[in-house]
Amino acid sequence: MSAQPVADRDLDSPAPGRVAAPSAWWVLIAGAAGLLASMTLTYEKIEILLNPSYVPSCNFNPILACGSVMITPQASVLGFPNPLVGIVAFTVVTVTGVLAVAKVHLPQWYWSCLAVGILVGAVFVHWLIFQSLYRIGALCPYCMVVWALTISLLVVVGSIALRPGLERREPGVALAVYRWRWSIAVLWFTAVALLIMVRFWDYWSTLL
Repeated sequence: MSAQPVADRDLDSPAPGRVAAPSAWWVLIAGAAGLLASMTLTYEKIEILLNPSYVPSCNFNPILACGSVMITPQASVLGFPNPLVGIVAFTVVTVTGVLAVAKVHLPQWYWSCLAVGILVGAVFVHWLIFQSLYRIGALCPYCMVVWALTISLLVVVGSIALRPGLERREPGVALAVYRWRWSIAVLWFTAVALLIMVRFWDYWSTLL
């Protein structure tokens, strides 16, 4: 009997066509949380449009202030508020999570397309991070929730999309990245936190 490939032995593989329960639940939870954050941001934006003196619920201090971000051009890149895109995108993710939790088989091409869509969202998130830190000079708490959810979804959905291909490969760079994906994600979160700390240190230091 031939030896089983290393990737087959080590990868945590559910039954063919099924998604592991933790991954399915995280897609559902992250999708629902992102949808809630996007809907809240949309509500706050409407209130600002109706009443320019309205103070959003996420205005906590000069740095953590949704209002300062919402009134900038970067908050409406496509000509309408960015959260509207989030509502559509996270609705798709939430429905996908419901189906995955219910153990409904979704074709691999669907997971691949969803992973590509989330990757595009992650690229957009990084642009928004740069704009928030170095152009706008303020942070939107609800937006930061969306940043974190998008990156975690990229890891989870990317894992679901890539797993079948990795199972057929010998150990290599792709497999190493797969196995260290959560460590890489933690490093990403740490790097963003450090960038925020350094960028606004003049303000943070006054709170010490």
